[in-house]
Amino acid sequence: MTVQGVATLILLGSFFLMILLRFPIAYAVALSSIFTLMYQGLPLSTVVQQMVKGISSFSLMAVPFFIVMGVLMGSGGISEKLIELANSMVGWMRGGMAMVNIVASYFFGGISGSAAADTASLGSILIPMMVDQGYDADFSAAVTITSSVEGLLVPPSHNMVIYATTAGGISVGSLFLAGYLPGALLAVSLMIGSYIISVKRNYPKGEAFSIGNLFKQLRVSFWALAAVLIVVVGVVGGAFTATESAAVAVIYSLIVSIYIYKGLDWKGVWTALEACVDTLAIVLILISTSSIFGYLLTTLHVPTKAANAIISLTDNPIILALLLNVILLILGAIMDMAPIILIATPILLPIATSIGIHPIQFGIMLILNCGIGLLTPPVGSVLFIGSAVSGVSMERLVKATLPFYLSMIVTLLMVTFIPAISMLLPTVFG
Repeated sequence: MTVQGVATLILLGSFFLMILLRFPIAYAVALSSIFTLMYQGLPLSTVVQQMVKGISSFSLMAVPFFIVMGVLMGSGGISEKLIELANSMVGWMRGGMAMVNIVASYFFGGISGSAAADTASLGSILIPMMVDQGYDADFSAAVTITSSVEGLLVPPSHNMVIYATTAGGISVGSLFLAGYLPGALLAVSLMIGSYIISVKRNYPKGEAFSIGNLFKQLRVSFWALAAVLIVVVGVVGGAFTATESAAVAVIYSLIVSIYIYKGLDWKGVWTALEACVDTLAIVLILISTSSIFGYLLTTLHVPTKAANAIISLTDNPIILALLLNVILLILGAIMDMAPIILIATPILLPIATSIGIHPIQFGIMLILNCGIGLLTPPVGSVLFIGSAVSGVSMERLVKATLPFYLSMIVTLLMVTFIPAISMLLPTVFG
């Protein structure tokens, strides 16, 4: 075996071995890179250089701002307002509280950009409400965790910023626009599944629809939803860069949470910022260590070799597209979202583009696959949060989630094979 081949084996072999041994992902990435550099006889100063290079990006400055915005809005009494708005829209249906859960996740996801935050915030309110109204606890928790994936697709999402930076040359504004229709499609798919189960189990309906109540809740929720408009319209319209719009949204969120909704005081702001620092530290460590890993993948020509190996299996674009999804789903079951984006993008994006998948469409596929992975054992972090919030055991929750996996896979296949779902809005708005 050549020196390059042995180095590749050390890099990937040690990485996956440490993943199986349940090493923290950042340690696994960094240590496997260091072992490879030592074998190649390269200076370890390369580690520091690549770590600094990985986070020295103007686009990545948007990530901490989006995280702060989500935490401030989530702590400022926004959840209750969005639940009331969703209830005025879809609460009248059979299984109305399940529909409210799904629609509220679509709205809240556009503010938090985090499936974990969605599950923790909305789940702590909606799951007890659903149980009190006669819904099974495992069903309530399953609806909550699966609908939280909408938050990864609906902008602003810091994961989209990470993908845009990793892919290179991808417009953050276009990615933001591309997420709306897939997020809505996922919501509709989950609502269909919830309705079928609700009819079979005779779950209750909510109050009759009232146009007056809908407009009332829209007026109340306007200030929360306007934060999303500031970001998306600002970026797409060219008024702001993604980083600038995120900074403006943080100031806006601070004003709304403290002075309009009055869900936060200044002491609460500092507590929220402490939570942001913890989250941001994890994200930046992952990005910096993954930069070393990505550097070695490139120098060892792993993306090219992997692409050639996968394409040599078949030249059928449908099978290749399915294979990409299978690979991402497997990775999602054993790794967290950010490292998958950072590591898999340079390897799989060239394959996707070679079969006619646009980089923006692939970004939506990647994020949706990672979202499904967040609900999949053994690493599914959102699955653990949902179990903790609801008090439902992991075994019961996984079983209750199985019908919703079907809805999510159907959505994934539609996003994969119908490009217009992802590309319509970016194309219309240029």
